[in-house]
Amino acid sequence: MNIIYFVTSNNGKLIEAKEKFSEVDIDIVQHNIGYPEIQANNLEDVARYGLEYLKYKIDGPYIIEDAGLFIDSLDGFPGVYSSYVYHTIGCKGILKLMEKTKGNNRRAIFKSVFAYMGNDGKSRYFVGECIGKISDKEIGENGFGYDPIFIPEGEKRTFAEIDINKKNNFSHRGKSLEKLFDFLKKQQIYKFKSK
Repeated sequence: MNIIYFVTSNNGKLIEAKEKFSEVDIDIVQHNIGYPEIQANNLEDVARYGLEYLKYKIDGPYIIEDAGLFIDSLDGFPGVYSSYVYHTIGCKGILKLMEKTKGNNRRAIFKSVFAYMGNDGKSRYFVGECIGKISDKEIGENGFGYDPIFIPEGEKRTFAEIDINKKNNFSHRGKSLEKLFDFLKKQQIYKFKSK
């Protein structure tokens, strides 16, 4: 079994990644050592810094993921500060900021960047986006983070109401993870189980 370390303290992200790679000969192993998240204008820069910081701290291939919720009516806030904002004001705080915002003005985009460092020392980045809107209240018990207030386009339910397999099919993280998965398969870096 091949191992790729996932540097994260977020068990929700870990479960989503393990689910995606469950059909191949790759074991996603949590490595909770932490890394600094710089203040930057975009997720790619945050991921790039984290990947380079970890380069000499992990023996073997590893991935990190950074995600953000970009809300149109709040000029892209919380964006790259999504984790900090979630841990300070949470979903309730976002809903409070948007209590007078109605209809189409509740549009938001979830973005995710998976960054992969291979044994060759090269870094690669995979971006996924999911367009949707912010709900009027928190709904659902599944998922984590902003899932209870984000309704993806084409759905009436929040991410927190959708099971993990369906969420992975169209979520921002599911899309960036799919790109990473496809890259590894095409490069034949790892042995994939035959179907």
